[in-house]
Amino acid sequence: MVVGAVLDNRGNPLCCEMWPGNTADVKTLIPVTDRIRERFHVGQFCVVADRGMISAKTLKELEQRKIPYILGARMRRVKEVREEVLLRGGQFREVRPEGESRQDPSPLQVKEVWVKDRRYVVCLNPREARKDEQDRQILLEALKEKLKRDPKALIGNRGYRKYLKIDRDHIQIDPKKVEEDARFDGKWVLQTTADLPTDRVALKYKELWQVEQVFRDMKSILVTRPIYHQVDETIRGHVFCSFLALVLRKELDGRLERAGYSFEWADLKQDLKALQEITLAENGKRLAIRSECRGVCGKVFQAVGVGIPPTIRELQ
Repeated sequence: MVVGAVLDNRGNPLCCEMWPGNTADVKTLIPVTDRIRERFHVGQFCVVADRGMISAKTLKELEQRKIPYILGARMRRVKEVREEVLLRGGQFREVRPEGESRQDPSPLQVKEVWVKDRRYVVCLNPREARKDEQDRQILLEALKEKLKRDPKALIGNRGYRKYLKIDRDHIQIDPKKVEEDARFDGKWVLQTTADLPTDRVALKYKELWQVEQVFRDMKSILVTRPIYHQVDETIRGHVFCSFLALVLRKELDGRLERAGYSFEWADLKQDLKALQEITLAENGKRLAIRSECRGVCGKVFQAVGVGIPPTIRELQ
């Protein structure tokens, strides 16, 4: 099966979708947009996606339905992007400065390029650009050594071949190919019809990491896979329960963050699981006795606004 999740502007899960496992990504988007409009009574929204999810036919349908989109473009494969968008001049504008440590948000620079009536946004991460250049220099140094020993063995190597010029008599590094590859360092290109400022377009696309995080949580933390069911209804029920758990966890994460807490999920779950209550009956009375509140447990209850029951209380 194919599972999809719809997130809102703040990364909160709204609903989940399911299709048979042989459904192509390009066939899922338009039906989902129709259901979103009908189910949530949404007048306008913007679709943000990687280019692999959307076909040319889907693009036309989105434009006919006046649904704006922000899509990642294939820089190397699409001729218009490769030969026109990336070669256009223009000054990059800084959206996010480069931080002092790797933990700081990634630096980001953007510029807008129009090709006829098509709007593109070119994005640059200077930190990634330096890394791409360093990786290429390491690869070229290794390539020079291999050319000295056995140049013909490199012909079938795709990683090296993109930098080579192969003649009938000899094989050598092609400076033009190296220069061409350097044009892509630290960059990605977006195509959009959204009426948003250039920096907002880039930042919205960067938020796709939230989608990836949602699926990591569902697969690992919530153990959605594997699913041992043979009936469609029970499969849907299993995924829906995982989705409800995901919604609760996102809400819990939000409340902990607003309270200034950051806990490891394993520690949080362990401390909550250790908090238990037993019931004792004696002399016609029933008493509820709570175990000790340890670790992060008390702070979690505080963050969500739930009072911890007293250690001993009488039950009516």
